Amino acid sequence: MKNKSASVSSSLLPAFGTVVDDGDLHLKRNVIAPYDRRYRWWQTFLVGLVIYSAWASILELTFDKAANGVLLFIDLVVDFFFAIDIILTFFVAYFDTSNFILVDDHLKIAFRYVTRFWLFMDVASTIPFPLINKILIDEWHIGQVFSLLNLLRLWRLYRVGELFKRLEKDIRFSYFWTRLLKLICVTLFAVHSAGCFYYWLAARHKPSEHTWIGRLIGDFKQKGFWHGYICSIYWSIVTLTSVGYGEFYSMNEGEKIFNSIYMLFNMGLIAYIIGNITNLVVQSVVKTFAMRDSINEVMRYASKNQLPEGMREQMLAHMQLKFNTAELQQEEVLKDLPKAIRSSIAQHLFWKTAEKTYLFQGVSDDFLSQLVSEMKAEYFPPRIEIILQNEIPTDFYILVSGAVDVVTYKNGTEQFLSNLESADMAGEIGVIFNIPQPFTVRTKRLSQVIRISNHQFKQMVQSESRDGKIIIANFMEYLRGLEKDMLQELPFLTELLADQNVQPTAQNEEKQNRETMDSTDGNPTGTSNTSDPSLSAGTIRVIIYGYHPSKKTISGDRLGKLIYLPNSIADLFNLAEKKLGKRGSTILMADGSEVEDLSALRENDHLFIV
Repeated sequence: MKNKSASVSSSLLPAFGTVVDDGDLHLKRNVIAPYDRRYRWWQTFLVGLVIYSAWASILELTFDKAANGVLLFIDLVVDFFFAIDIILTFFVAYFDTSNFILVDDHLKIAFRYVTRFWLFMDVASTIPFPLINKILIDEWHIGQVFSLLNLLRLWRLYRVGELFKRLEKDIRFSYFWTRLLKLICVTLFAVHSAGCFYYWLAARHKPSEHTWIGRLIGDFKQKGFWHGYICSIYWSIVTLTSVGYGEFYSMNEGEKIFNSIYMLFNMGLIAYIIGNITNLVVQSVVKTFAMRDSINEVMRYASKNQLPEGMREQMLAHMQLKFNTAELQQEEVLKDLPKAIRSSIAQHLFWKTAEKTYLFQGVSDDFLSQLVSEMKAEYFPPRIEIILQNEIPTDFYILVSGAVDVVTYKNGTEQFLSNLESADMAGEIGVIFNIPQPFTVRTKRLSQVIRISNHQFKQMVQSESRDGKIIIANFMEYLRGLEKDMLQELPFLTELLADQNVQPTAQNEEKQNRETMDSTDGNPTGTSNTSDPSLSAGTIRVIIYGYHPSKKTISGDRLGKLIYLPNSIADLFNLAEKKLGKRGSTILMADGSEVEDLSALRENDHLFIV
């Protein structure tokens, strides 16, 4: 379960409005994705080598025996791995934070690497200065210069910082222990560095008796590497902790200057450590702890109520994705902007996607602009139900990226119906027919959707009659193309399509029908020349019954029939006779009032034909 949710946290989220056809981004040939698992493992391996380099480079500067021993061979092997990484960097795509685009162009990758000073420092830190020092020291006597240049390997420490940043956000690891480990590493490196530099000052000062270690150990240079290193670390620790036992203290001006600088540094380091420990124990880092606390609450709830493993995975993935996408959505920022600016942003992000959907083909730009302004964007992790079967239709969705499955449940078994991808819609059948959602829609992988409110959509359609007719025509055309499995789940559709006498037409015939509709809109008498009820003035849906509203019937007889309201009362009686099996003479509302004019009726009214 944790591995699945971790894959969501480490995924590169596409920017809103960006269409991604597959689960993985398509990169150019010979380009490495920075979030690729194999590349991540390579970077983690290099971090281990960085820790060694930081420890060895200072040690080799201080102790000549260490620099000429086995560490020399290990340094060559380590430098070889970092040389390979320099070559790999020319093939690693980078994430442009200014526009949230993954750049995979080889020229741009190389230009960025060269111009940002990284290449120079990476090369300088990879040159084997200890080997050059060993070869040239006897002839040119410049060993100390090369020893100091070897400190350029400390440049690699930035990799350790990046690793800890990633670990702090990874829920698989304890934030407290990760942060504590980081503080311990900083402290140990400071102790190691200060001890080695202090010994380096003593080893090169003459006479040696006028040094902090030479005063007590006159032949400290002959005592060996480990003896001098242990003394140096001991002095560094007692000075860092401000204990200061007094057996080691400054004996010359150079040591006094170094001691003063080190103690000033210790003041800042101690304040840093205490401040971080306080944050860990008391205050914490707000965003990260809020995420982890919310996830812990969800998991405790799931455990307490003994929820199935699948539900726990869905809950965990949803909570994690919510925090990961908060920066992209920027809801707190957008809500303070004027509506005109928010509308422009929405059009820039979602216009192309909404324009491609079948339901809005041919609608006016004004209608599409209003619709896009009301859309809300969301991310859903893999295997999460966006829509549940039989739920109330409050919204419908347009898929921007990713993929979803449409399924239904029969007698407790799941049946797959279809697969939806970019620019496809889900939930519109329940919204338009105002019925419980007939299908369950579940994500296959990380998916980005835009959501449209049922209420806002119907308000816009009612105010734009011409666009409403186009939408109905597109919808009816879509219904005619549904697969047999889906039609079987919606038995009323077959009757509805037969009643409306909707027949498949060629593309040119559809265009001609729309031209006829346009000319009808301009007719002052309000008459229509088309026989297609879906394109006529009667686009209102009502439910008819074959009994008096006050009459009590058995449950099976109380089911009504959903129809489009015809243009006249006579046509309504004819249609009711066909649907209900008996002819009536009076139309009543649920309260018993008689209907004399069809124009007074509204969407989803209940009519009783008696």
